[in-house]
Amino acid sequence: MKPLTAGVTRANEGIDAITWNILGQTYVPKTLSEDSFSWHAIFPPGTFVPPHIHPTQDEFIYMLEGRLDLVLDGQESHALPGDLIRLPRNVPHGLFNKSDTPVKCLFWVAPTGRLYDLFWAIHSMKEQNPAEVVALAARYEIDFLPPPPDAG
Repeated sequence: MKPLTAGVTRANEGIDAITWNILGQTYVPKTLSEDSFSWHAIFPPGTFVPPHIHPTQDEFIYMLEGRLDLVLDGQESHALPGDLIRLPRNVPHGLFNKSDTPVKCLFWVAPTGRLYDLFWAIHSMKEQNPAEVVALAARYEIDFLPPPPDAG
């Protein structure tokens, strides 16, 4: 992995013109180094990231547009434009766009770990069915949690 370089990543650009489809969301990687990884995300209405844990990373989300509902360590909350969501390693969290408008935000993790590689792997799946994404994620240091007993 290359060291971080100085410069500006433009608003509508990412690393090497990469755009990923991850669980129905659009992710555009903005920076990548061993120490940190950032990406711009668009969550269309109704999309979500199920509850999971990053055992080796701290994660942050800076809200740009919309309302993002979240479950953070079992507690429901939400974030609006200008808010910063802090997700320390080993703290379970899930992210949900329950609104009828897209959510736009900037994510970053520190350190990078294997998350960049996981996003490539998920993006490359023929179909992103939940069971296969969960199994794949575990191999890249992301642990999805089982659904609550009353789900389903």
